[in-house]
Amino acid sequence: MITVATVLARLPGLDADRLQYWIAQEWVRPVRRGGEVLFGEIDVARLHLILDLQELEVGEGAVPVVLSLLDQLHESRRHMRRLLDALDAGAAEEAVRRLRTARPDGSLKRE
Repeated sequence: MITVATVLARLPGLDADRLQYWIAQEWVRPVRRGGEVLFGEIDVARLHLILDLQELEVGEGAVPVVLSLLDQLHESRRHMRRLLDALDAGAAEEAVRRLRTARPDGSLKRE
């Protein structure tokens, strides 16, 4: 986790007022600990994205729409990854089951 000062140092196109505005708009959601605002790497990536959107002259009203769509896309990718992992685990379990029920000649026993 990094501080506001570190974020501002890493993102030269960003100033403290704009950062505070983006936090107030909930375009980025840093963690607050003991009165200190801390950012994770995902927050820094999101700030880079917002800066890029502004450089592309995406209107302020469109920024939350773009961020929401990207959040939905990432959530869908996470679900897909979990589904693929579950399918892979199921395939592995099936292969182990088949090996356990195989005859010495490699043919399968009827269950």
